[in-house]
Amino acid sequence: MKDRSSGILLHISSLPGRFGIGDFGSGAYKFVDFLEKSGQKNWQILPLGITSLGDSPYQSFSAFAGNPYFIDLNELINNTYINEEDLKEIFSNCNPRKVDYSFLYEEKMKILKKAYKNSKWKIYEELKHFYKVNYDWIRDFALFMSIKGKHCNSSWLEWDKKYQVYNSKDVLEFEKENEEEIYFWVFTQYFFYIQWKRLKSYANNKGVKIIGDLPIYVSADSADIWSKPHLFKLDEDFKLKTVAGVPPDDFTSQGQLWGNPIYNWDAMEKEDYKWWIKRIKHSFSIFDTLRIDHFRGFESFWEVEYGQDTAINGKWSKGPGMKLFNKIKEELGELDIIVEDLGLITEEVRRLVKESGFPNMKVLQFGFNSLEESEHMPHTFNKNMVVYTGTHDNPTLIEWFKKASREDILYVMKYFKLNLDEGFKLGIVRGAWSSCANLAIAPMQDFLDSDITSRMNTPSTKYGNWTWRIVEEDLREELAKKIKDLTKIYWR
Repeated sequence: MKDRSSGILLHISSLPGRFGIGDFGSGAYKFVDFLEKSGQKNWQILPLGITSLGDSPYQSFSAFAGNPYFIDLNELINNTYINEEDLKEIFSNCNPRKVDYSFLYEEKMKILKKAYKNSKWKIYEELKHFYKVNYDWIRDFALFMSIKGKHCNSSWLEWDKKYQVYNSKDVLEFEKENEEEIYFWVFTQYFFYIQWKRLKSYANNKGVKIIGDLPIYVSADSADIWSKPHLFKLDEDFKLKTVAGVPPDDFTSQGQLWGNPIYNWDAMEKEDYKWWIKRIKHSFSIFDTLRIDHFRGFESFWEVEYGQDTAINGKWSKGPGMKLFNKIKEELGELDIIVEDLGLITEEVRRLVKESGFPNMKVLQFGFNSLEESEHMPHTFNKNMVVYTGTHDNPTLIEWFKKASREDILYVMKYFKLNLDEGFKLGIVRGAWSSCANLAIAPMQDFLDSDITSRMNTPSTKYGNWTWRIVEEDLREELAKKIKDLTKIYWR
């Protein structure tokens, strides 16, 4: 990230579209066109994994599989795998500004299964080839999801014991007897990756890079842990010993209890971090740049005994540090990585960030307290940084201003010389764009009149997140021109 540039953060689920959620259809291509008109060189998204309970893209059934909800159904209609008339009634009452995940779970998956049934023999050779090429991850994922279906979609930690043991006699027998069900999941990944790579190619040809997002942890209910339990802190009965989270801070008095299993870093080191290298390599096969979430967890991580109700009674445990990243660089070379180093940052974490050489994050919303200086204020930045107006975990700029103290608001207004003609949202974006940080990013909400209802995620809450969407009317020519003018002024 050596050249100055800027971009917009908008997840796939938030794109316009008629099928209940943003997808890889025309709405995505129109957003790329909007980015080009706006002079933007980067499109940042959230993790693309298949979501589980709570709908968080940071809790996925696989570290490698993509979310079938993002498949553009229009392609399946054009291929005559499903009928346009069948979909009109199903999706006629969808809220264009909000995702209903329960509805998608019931209806879109039914449609995909129908499309699979109508197409499987027509594209069987293509599916077989795709399966063979991606065997090192898709076999485990498709088998895992099929056995999960046999157990009414319950967590693998609640399955019959004979199926909990990876590659047991019963698992291998199930695999032989349920090829059709297994290949349904291959079908979803086949179309997911064909459509995603086509969209990425379109963006790249328009001069837009894709910034992907890699969660540090994987879900307890995932094919990754089921297939490689020795790489995680589980007991002999596959019960979690400890789980991940963060300690109490100014925002959460009880900390955040994420519930993700903790890595067995000793076991990973003995295997030369092969699982991580495979994961990073896969990420760079589908993204141009990669943001690694919760980077401080590689230095030390908050570990809580399984069964605790809060994250208060946890402890700090040491992570792999540069041993992991030296191995990744040795195997994969220099990579375009951004590290999320927010939260409780110690000198040890700062040292790890510096040794890695990766640019780290600054967030303007964290920077302005009229009583003290902050490292999130632009005058403290250097070039090897990425500045955000806010992230997916922050309130929108409008909501932030509503909740800030009068003193802090006045300070922000003076600092950025905000004026009524420009509007405070674009004024804050100007503050990011004008900084010396090589990359500046703002969520799409910060270019729109987005209030609290447009917030993507509120940390430590389980429900009501990840649902916000835009409509095509939001992508106005006038707005694109304003963003482009701002971008040209600051040579991004």
